[in-house]
Amino acid sequence: MTQAPQAHSTPVTQQPASPGDVRRHELAAFLRSRRERIAPEQVGLPMTGRRRTPGLRREEVAQLAAVGVTWYTWLEQGRAIQVSAQVLDAVARTLLLDQSERAHLFTLAGADDPAPVRQCLSVTTGVRLLLKQMEPYPAVVINSRYDVLAYNRTYPAFVGDLEELPPEDRNLLWLAFTPSHFRKVLIDYRSERPGMVARFRSAMADHGSEPAWKCLLTRLRKASPDFEESWQQHDVALPGNGVKRFQVPGVGLLSCEYTNFWLGPSQGTRMIAYTPLDEESRTLMQRL
Repeated sequence: MTQAPQAHSTPVTQQPASPGDVRRHELAAFLRSRRERIAPEQVGLPMTGRRRTPGLRREEVAQLAAVGVTWYTWLEQGRAIQVSAQVLDAVARTLLLDQSERAHLFTLAGADDPAPVRQCLSVTTGVRLLLKQMEPYPAVVINSRYDVLAYNRTYPAFVGDLEELPPEDRNLLWLAFTPSHFRKVLIDYRSERPGMVARFRSAMADHGSEPAWKCLLTRLRKASPDFEESWQQHDVALPGNGVKRFQVPGVGLLSCEYTNFWLGPSQGTRMIAYTPLDEESRTLMQRL
């Protein structure tokens, strides 16, 4: 008896997500995370007994923002709908977004800057000269993904010998969330890391579909449960100046003020210089 030939099914090729799909998915998750953190009494709503889910309901956000419930539901579902700046403004005010969160919302919705300015992608001779002139104060040039692009001779005291690392590991986020010299000498690394993740997420809104960004994000989520926990918070922030403390072997405790110098018209590539916060740190920096 002759058996009938078996039919072979043609494998379905999964289409890669488009930049628009990535943005809408991120926008939906961001809105849900912000909605769930707000108690009804924060926005003037009466308590109506026990709630099955934390925060506001979708229909409450829609009512307070004066938009349709169906429309807001579609927005949180990541559907491809047109969003006006006026509606986004109302949603931002309803969800009590701060400046960084509001900027992130508009970026994800594609309503704030349809033609973003390109970042400065190269380190010029002039920038390298400035790095050298900063010595003995450590200085580094990084992009918005936290990749280290250039640095002066004293900066390795903070991060170790970067030349010994593979290129994909020369990234401050990676060094902060994996065992490294940087994590060892940065005294307050546990409290510093959530802010780094928030700035990374904010910057990624413009680059979510780019392979280099997706690769770094995947590596970090697999390598560090602490990063994954911070990533799931959906917090966003813009870069700013501040203070860091380093316990450098053979040198001592350095209390530093760090300052960002932007190298382009947008907040992308920047030089960060570390200057002493007190006389003791100033003296110790001469030993770097």
